[in-house]
Amino acid sequence: MIALYTVFALALAGDEAVLAQGGNQPDTHPPAQESAKPEPDKAPEPVPPATAAGGTMSMMDMSGSFGSYPMTRDASGTSWQPDVTPHMMGHEMRGGWMIMGHMMLNGVYDWQDGPRGDEKAFVSGMLMASARREFDSGDVLNFRAMFSPDPFMGKTGYPLLLAAGETANGVTPLIDRQHPHELVMELSASYSHVIDDNDSLFIYAGLPGEPAFGPPPFMHRLSTMDSPEAPITHHWFDSSHITFGVITAGWVHDAWKLEVSRFTGREPDKDRFDIEEPKFDSTSIRASWNPSENLSLQVSWADFKSPEQLEPEVDEQRLSASAIYTVALADEGWWSTTIAWGLKDPSEDETMHAIALETAYAPDRDWTLFARGEVIESHELDPADTINTVGKVSFGAIRDFHVADNVRLGIGALYSVNFVPDTLEPSYGGDPGGAMVFVRLVAGT
Repeated sequence: MIALYTVFALALAGDEAVLAQGGNQPDTHPPAQESAKPEPDKAPEPVPPATAAGGTMSMMDMSGSFGSYPMTRDASGTSWQPDVTPHMMGHEMRGGWMIMGHMMLNGVYDWQDGPRGDEKAFVSGMLMASARREFDSGDVLNFRAMFSPDPFMGKTGYPLLLAAGETANGVTPLIDRQHPHELVMELSASYSHVIDDNDSLFIYAGLPGEPAFGPPPFMHRLSTMDSPEAPITHHWFDSSHITFGVITAGWVHDAWKLEVSRFTGREPDKDRFDIEEPKFDSTSIRASWNPSENLSLQVSWADFKSPEQLEPEVDEQRLSASAIYTVALADEGWWSTTIAWGLKDPSEDETMHAIALETAYAPDRDWTLFARGEVIESHELDPADTINTVGKVSFGAIRDFHVADNVRLGIGALYSVNFVPDTLEPSYGGDPGGAMVFVRLVAGT
């Protein structure tokens, strides 16, 4: 309830709320009356950015949670994105704390064609809130909470051809369906200590939280967050984004970040409403580099202990590499593209690769076009447990209507085509298609 209040308070706060979208927003307040000139030997008192006229400020001018770089570089967990990424959380100052909130809810009707397809209406999305305090030394303390309505769609999730991973009932795997996420997606705290202008150290802990592996998860990546369709590469790149027990320590030097996590390797169980006991039995390492304000690169490795509930004897090593390129355009527009590669190496199976290319283009604040292409090697789609190479291409658009300063309502649709080898065509009915129509409510941006 506190998180719900925070988001709606920020969405409706009017002049008291601070809203930044891709940098400074125009000041719509009338100019202040001219005041008396200061005495020659006394400088005027500086106005803190967060309380300046109009309450506006640029997130590019504020430091990140883990070091001396723009706040807009911070994505989810401890991951990075390009510095020019639009800031999508409403925020306001309360004493020495910056309170931020964001809500996105999708009402979706999903149709997947063919013998293995299905259809369903569901609600997905996320609700985020954070509290940040920056000290005079430059150190930053940050608390973050994130919740999802996904569990209310039911344990079997929603139909999504070629998707596989996790279990709905603890007995059978979910195949050609996307699993629901946990009600509690993140409860985390972090503290960063500034060493000098170029270096800082940080620690991050979450129950649940996100270990240092892969690019930002798909629902946080600008290049694909407008699509309600989960990528089939999810379990190669970012399925560990909800992990019950994470501790990460890292070092930031200029545009570089090196971090190590100790975390629970097992994916969440079938109960999507609980908080699970941490084990801290797995390890990951990630190196990130932002060579310019438009580009963010990462490479990471992880050793997962018994990640799958249905195969407890199987451990898994994963590799990931990705590049995100984002540019800001006129009229509050932007264009963001991600290319990512992942590898899964189970202890009792062959290595499986995945690659994705996704892009989203917003010519202005009203329209967003998005597309994604993916290829994976998977053994879960074939009852014979044979590894098959399959692919998916999807494209869509959303039209947003700005119903209030910090609230927008969108209407969108997408279509996807799935590609399967000859051995799977009989069970899939060829290369089936799929579609989604959706409405979206966003508050805090």
